[in-house]
Amino acid sequence: MFVVIWEYEIRADATDAFESMYGADGAWVALFRQAPGYLGTELLRDRRPRRYLSLDRWATEADYDAFLAATGARYAELDALGDALTLAERRIGRYRAPC
Repeated sequence: MFVVIWEYEIRADATDAFESMYGADGAWVALFRQAPGYLGTELLRDRRPRRYLSLDRWATEADYDAFLAATGARYAELDALGDALTLAERRIGRYRAPC
Protein backbone atom coordinates (compact mmCIF):
# COMPACT_ATOMS: atom_id res chain seq x y z
CA MET A 1 0.00 0.00 0.00
CA PHE A 2 1.08 3.57 -0.74
CA VAL A 3 -0.13 6.65 1.20
CA VAL A 4 0.12 10.37 0.48
CA ILE A 5 -0.34 12.58 3.54
CA TRP A 6 -1.30 16.27 3.37
CA GLU A 7 -1.61 18.85 6.14
CA TYR A 8 -4.00 21.81 5.89
CA GLU A 9 -4.69 24.92 7.88
CA ILE A 10 -8.08 26.18 6.81
CA ARG A 11 -9.70 29.60 6.92
CA ALA A 12 -11.88 30.31 9.95
CA ASP A 13 -15.07 30.49 7.88
CA ALA A 14 -14.33 27.44 5.71
CA THR A 15 -14.88 24.43 7.99
CA ASP A 16 -18.06 23.13 6.37
CA ALA A 17 -16.90 23.75 2.80
CA PHE A 18 -13.49 22.20 3.45
CA GLU A 19 -14.90 19.08 5.11
CA SER A 20 -17.40 18.73 2.29
CA MET A 21 -14.76 19.02 -0.43
CA TYR A 22 -12.09 16.85 1.20
CA GLY A 23 -14.30 14.37 3.07
CA ALA A 24 -15.47 10.89 2.13
CA ASP A 25 -18.17 12.14 -0.27
CA GLY A 26 -16.29 15.17 -1.54
CA ALA A 27 -14.96 16.24 -4.92
CA TRP A 28 -11.45 14.91 -4.30
CA VAL A 29 -12.65 11.42 -3.45
CA ALA A 30 -14.97 11.46 -6.46
CA LEU A 31 -11.98 12.20 -8.69
CA PHE A 32 -9.77 9.62 -6.97
CA ARG A 33 -12.44 6.91 -7.33
CA GLN A 34 -12.13 7.13 -11.11
CA ALA A 35 -8.54 5.90 -10.92
CA PRO A 36 -7.35 2.29 -10.76
CA GLY A 37 -5.60 1.46 -7.51
CA TYR A 38 -7.36 4.02 -5.33
CA LEU A 39 -8.15 2.50 -1.93
CA GLY A 40 -9.61 5.34 0.13
CA THR A 41 -9.11 8.63 1.91
CA GLU A 42 -9.27 9.60 5.56
CA LEU A 43 -9.75 13.19 6.65
CA LEU A 44 -8.58 13.83 10.20
CA ARG A 45 -9.35 16.96 12.20
CA ASP A 46 -6.79 18.03 14.79
CA ARG A 47 -7.66 19.20 18.29
CA ARG A 48 -6.19 22.54 17.27
CA PRO A 49 -8.80 24.56 15.42
CA ARG A 50 -8.66 24.56 11.63
CA ARG A 51 -5.87 21.99 11.23
CA TYR A 52 -6.46 18.79 9.23
CA LEU A 53 -4.61 15.85 7.76
CA SER A 54 -5.72 13.83 4.76
CA LEU A 55 -4.40 10.34 4.07
CA ASP A 56 -4.93 9.14 0.51
CA ARG A 57 -4.36 5.39 0.14
CA TRP A 58 -3.37 3.73 -3.13
CA ALA A 59 -2.45 0.16 -4.03
CA THR A 60 0.93 1.29 -5.40
CA GLU A 61 2.97 4.42 -5.94
CA ALA A 62 2.69 3.77 -9.68
CA ASP A 63 -1.13 3.91 -9.41
CA TYR A 64 -0.90 7.32 -7.74
CA ASP A 65 1.59 8.66 -10.28
CA ALA A 66 -0.58 7.40 -13.16
CA PHE A 67 -3.57 9.16 -11.59
CA LEU A 68 -1.62 12.44 -11.42
CA ALA A 69 -0.53 12.12 -15.05
CA ALA A 70 -4.05 11.34 -16.27
CA THR A 71 -5.93 14.01 -14.31
CA GLY A 72 -3.63 17.02 -14.43
CA ALA A 73 -6.21 19.61 -15.52
CA ARG A 74 -9.01 18.43 -13.23
CA TYR A 75 -6.55 18.05 -10.34
CA ALA A 76 -5.40 21.65 -10.87
CA GLU A 77 -9.02 22.89 -10.90
CA LEU A 78 -9.83 21.19 -7.60
CA ASP A 79 -6.57 22.34 -6.09
CA ALA A 80 -7.42 25.96 -6.95
CA LEU A 81 -10.85 25.59 -5.33
CA GLY A 82 -9.20 24.15 -2.24
CA ASP A 83 -6.72 27.03 -2.12
CA ALA A 84 -9.65 29.38 -1.52
CA LEU A 85 -10.48 27.43 1.66
CA THR A 86 -7.00 27.17 3.13
CA LEU A 87 -4.33 29.37 4.65
CA ALA A 88 -1.64 26.72 4.23
CA GLU A 89 -1.24 23.34 2.55
CA ARG A 90 1.76 21.06 2.86
CA ARG A 91 2.46 17.58 1.60
CA ILE A 92 3.86 15.73 4.60
CA GLY A 93 5.13 12.92 2.44
CA ARG A 94 4.65 9.88 0.23
CA TYR A 95 4.87 6.60 2.15
CA ARG A 96 4.99 2.91 1.32
CA ALA A 97 3.82 0.29 3.78
CA PRO A 98 6.60 -2.17 4.66
CA CYS A 99 6.15 -5.55 3.02
